[in-house]
Amino acid sequence: MESTHEPADPVAKGVLATARQSWHDLFNFKQRIEVINERGETTTEWARPVPLRNPISLLAQLSARDWLFFIVGLAAWSADAFDFHALSIQQVKLAKYYNTSKTDVSTAITLTLLLRSVGAAMFGLAGDRWGRKWPMVFNMIVLGVLQIATIYASTFSQFLAVRALFGLFMGGVYGNAIAMALEHSPPDARGLMSGILQQGYSFGYVCAACANLGVGGAADSWKTVFWIAAGLSIGVGLIRCFFPESRQFLEARKAGKAHARPGAFWKETKMMLAQEWKLCIYCIILMTWFNYYSHTSQDSYTTFMLTQKELNNDGASRASILMKVGACVGGTILGYASQWFGRRRTIILAALVSGLLIPAWILPEGERSLSVTGFFMQFFVQGAWGVIPIHLNELSPPAFRSSFPGLTYQIGNMISSPSAQIVNAISESHFVTSRSGDRVEAYGPTMGIATAIIATGIAVTTAFGPEKRGREFEKALPAGMNVVPEGSEVVGDLERGHAKQVEVADSEKGAAKEAEAGSAEGDDAKGSEEIRKE
Repeated sequence: MESTHEPADPVAKGVLATARQSWHDLFNFKQRIEVINERGETTTEWARPVPLRNPISLLAQLSARDWLFFIVGLAAWSADAFDFHALSIQQVKLAKYYNTSKTDVSTAITLTLLLRSVGAAMFGLAGDRWGRKWPMVFNMIVLGVLQIATIYASTFSQFLAVRALFGLFMGGVYGNAIAMALEHSPPDARGLMSGILQQGYSFGYVCAACANLGVGGAADSWKTVFWIAAGLSIGVGLIRCFFPESRQFLEARKAGKAHARPGAFWKETKMMLAQEWKLCIYCIILMTWFNYYSHTSQDSYTTFMLTQKELNNDGASRASILMKVGACVGGTILGYASQWFGRRRTIILAALVSGLLIPAWILPEGERSLSVTGFFMQFFVQGAWGVIPIHLNELSPPAFRSSFPGLTYQIGNMISSPSAQIVNAISESHFVTSRSGDRVEAYGPTMGIATAIIATGIAVTTAFGPEKRGREFEKALPAGMNVVPEGSEVVGDLERGHAKQVEVADSEKGAAKEAEAGSAEGDDAKGSEEIRKE
């Protein structure tokens, strides 16, 4: 962002005031920013977005070390997505294997999504407290072990139990992965890197669909896909062991070590929640919409092609792969464009266009047509998602860049957890006539109506929410090192990246006592009070 030095109204406080200001700013191409001068004074002014630079030059800004951290974070997020979609794209196989309905199988998806928020809280706070490395290593290895346990689940009840436990550990990946991958990115490159990173989710889906295509359509072939998923998760966890802790985390911890005290982490966490609870609720609402958006438009899409469109396993898998290639392309391009066009404007545009594409998405027949329309639909669905990693990072209180994005994302996931189950239940209770003349389950209309409602909700919620594009959060101390110890006063707020500290040292206290004694010799009470304040 390039400052214009043009004064702007202060950033609004309060829900209605923020909504009014956000709506007004949506039509102003400049960005409202807060500037802190060398004396600690805060002013608000307009900043002009820098024109988009050549993406190759942006990628060149990252050092070899930065790339290593980004790639490891991307690999963890991709493996996490593979683990999840290994189930969602094989619902038909699993229903046959366990002799149950597709709606019952989607219960496993609901249980996984429900418990992801608990894992996000556990591993996100661990990442902010102890670093990104070892929480992620433990997380990824346990995920792989639980994938193997799923394979050996002999009954459907055991299968559901393992998938519920799997969700607990799956929730811890996102926050630590995006914090580790993006906190080293230069400010100008964040939009592009955010778009690339978010597409790890789509890339994981593509890999899972490729694996599904390779193993064939036999009822028990799902186990092979789960073996591959287990190997990827454990492999990423072991590779992470050989890379150091995040440099920014180590430097910030070293800088703030003098102020660290036992219990300070939890004290600061309580302060953050007290100061930023409205922002937390807003981000949870936004992520609830977004998780409904992705899960409703993709989790049952392979099932839609197998049942309503009557494709075979190979055709449905190929169409799914091309659909998610569109997601990878769209997320990268629109994430990059958001650096100039704005985070909120990009999200709103992508959501509205995806809504307009719904008829072209569900009405065509045949593998080729479904592949093309699926490509463009997911281009805009995941294009909106491509902005989310950096948007959440910029909205987060700086000391909680691991826990805040992960927790708000996964709570949104928890609320939207029944999405696949709802789609399956409604579709299996309503029927349409297929091209062959058979009465088939109405997956297309169900997904189309739901996606239209969700896209509208995303556009409205984003239009009235905050944006902090270009925010500098690199110098913030880790959580637990911004709160001063006992005997001190905390002034200001954690939203600025630190708590202003006013500490009364022992020598100053002694001077104040001497001043009080000297007041009997001529100093008045007012002068004594001024000395104590000093």
